[in-house]
Amino acid sequence: MKPVLIALALLAAPAVAAERMILAPAPAVDAPLAKGGLQKAVFAGGCFWGVEAVFERVKGVTAAVSGYAGGARATAVYEIVGSGMTGHAEAVEVTYDPAQVSYGTLLRVFFSVAHDPTQLNRQGPDDGPQYRTALFPRGPDQDRIARAYVAQLERAGVWRPRIVTTFEGAKPFYPAESYHQNYLRAHPTQPYIAWNDMPKVEGFRRLFPALWNERPAA
Repeated sequence: MKPVLIALALLAAPAVAAERMILAPAPAVDAPLAKGGLQKAVFAGGCFWGVEAVFERVKGVTAAVSGYAGGARATAVYEIVGSGMTGHAEAVEVTYDPAQVSYGTLLRVFFSVAHDPTQLNRQGPDDGPQYRTALFPRGPDQDRIARAYVAQLERAGVWRPRIVTTFEGAKPFYPAESYHQNYLRAHPTQPYIAWNDMPKVEGFRRLFPALWNERPAA
C-alpha cells in the first residue's frame, strides 16, 4: 500500500499467496459464545485495506475500521506512519458480537487468510515496521486466548519459518483517514487490491463458508 509504481506492485509477491493460505486449527483455548454486549479487538497484519475487507465479512462482526496502533495520537497520520518511525502499525479495529463469534475464531481467521504471520516487518510488496504482524489484546482474556493460540500454532508446526507476530498490549487505536475506510469495496479493480487483497477475501469465503457474510459490516 506504500506509494510504489503499480507495475512494481504487480511484479511483487502478493501479501498472502493462495498457496500460503492455511486453514488454521480451531483454538483450543477460547471464550464461549455468550451475550454481554459488543466487544472490540485490534489486529495488525500489513496493509489495513485487506485485513479490514476480510473481517467485515465475518458473521458476528458489526464494524471493521482501518487505523493505526502502537504509537502516539500525534503521529497517527498516514504520511507520517509511512516513515516507519512512529511505532504505529497499520491495524484494524474489529467490533464483534461475542454471542455470535468468539475472539478465538477471529484469531483463526486472521492467521488463516488475513495475512502471513511469518513475514517480519513486511507483508507482500509492503516493507517496514508499520506493516508488521501484531496483536493488541483488549484485556486479560484476549491476551490469554491470543498467547495460547499462537503457542498452539507454533506447536502445530505448519507455518515455516516461525510465526513472528508480536503482542503489544492494549495500546490506543486511532482510526485512519476517511478515504482508507471500506477501500476495497470502493476500489475493487485497483491493481494493488486485485492482486494483494481480493485473494484474501476469496480465501476467507472458501475456507470459512459458515462464517461468510454476504452483507459486509459497516
